[in-house]
Amino acid sequence: MPARRFLWIVAGLIILFVIGALAYRVFEERLFKLAMVPTVAFEEVKAPAAGPDYSAASMWIARPDLAQDPARWLPEGFTPPPGPEEKAAVFFIHPTSFLDKSRWNAPIDDAESQQRARLFVRHQASAFNGVGEVWAPKYRQATFGAFLTTKEDAEQALDFAYRDVLAAFEQFLKQVPADRPIILAAHSQGSLHLMRLLRDRIARTPVANRIAAAYVVGWPISTTADLPSLGLPACERAGQSGCILSWQSFAEPADATMVTDVYNASAAPDGEPRSGTPMLCVNPLTGNEGDAAPAERNLGTLIPNAELTEAEMAVGAVPARCGPAGFLLIGDEDRLPDLPAYVLPGNNYHVFDYALFWSNIRADAATRLASFRAR
Repeated sequence: MPARRFLWIVAGLIILFVIGALAYRVFEERLFKLAMVPTVAFEEVKAPAAGPDYSAASMWIARPDLAQDPARWLPEGFTPPPGPEEKAAVFFIHPTSFLDKSRWNAPIDDAESQQRARLFVRHQASAFNGVGEVWAPKYRQATFGAFLTTKEDAEQALDFAYRDVLAAFEQFLKQVPADRPIILAAHSQGSLHLMRLLRDRIARTPVANRIAAAYVVGWPISTTADLPSLGLPACERAGQSGCILSWQSFAEPADATMVTDVYNASAAPDGEPRSGTPMLCVNPLTGNEGDAAPAERNLGTLIPNAELTEAEMAVGAVPARCGPAGFLLIGDEDRLPDLPAYVLPGNNYHVFDYALFWSNIRADAATRLASFRAR
């Protein structure tokens, strides 16, 4: 009798586990939002002293005069090919690293989010250290939950963060020689701010003529509603310069509902709806818009450790093809390298948009810079 009772208890626990797993699968998006979206009202976060002073080295995660610069990192055993004699200046905007739901924007001195931001700069912006000096500002970023809601507070938080990015870019332009080419790069929230920077500050100005390439990664760009206002065309082919690259990585089976729901409900700044419009997808393995490439074309994927502090290089490990909806599909999830557990719901490999193609991005930037110089 005790043994039979024990078996019934075990069976009951298994059933409860299965029911719980199914419930999470059904409600994971709702639970995700509940856990991450702030419930407080938006309030501006004060900067140290009178405001962000981007002439100070302390306001930058990466810039040429910093002794401890994460953007100069290279994976162990990697020997970079010779870089160009004439370097570019790289302006990089890091992705969201503030996960706190108690406020809408990160304080500039928040230790935890700043440590994450340094790790992102290390594994993302480092792809560009072969072609130029990287500048990556600190900024009072919007919290992660701001991207999971349509609340007005979220819009205010993003506007507030952009003001810091713009101020940093103006200082960057003051300190970089006027004849030096510029590479713009960003990820996720950083790419949202980069789109606005292109549209509101760079398009139709002399600065636009200095842009060798803009890597607007991990954020959807509508080719009809957004691209025309950004002042640069899509990178249609490898080696093209003065153009924009963008991709969003998903393993298969892919469920991009969390992206498409917001995308389809949104409009470009001029009011043109994005719903149903194609997204820009430039394949980082080939440098071409809208095509496909096998894993053999992948020059090197970064496989980070669980803490994202170090990484090993895996060559020929990840394929990529631009799917019909504009997402970059990287093959069956069961056949991909063993990456840390930071995959978002729907097989969204957003966190690894740069790491998956790190060596190809490095080579692509060098090719586009050389093309820009020749032009």
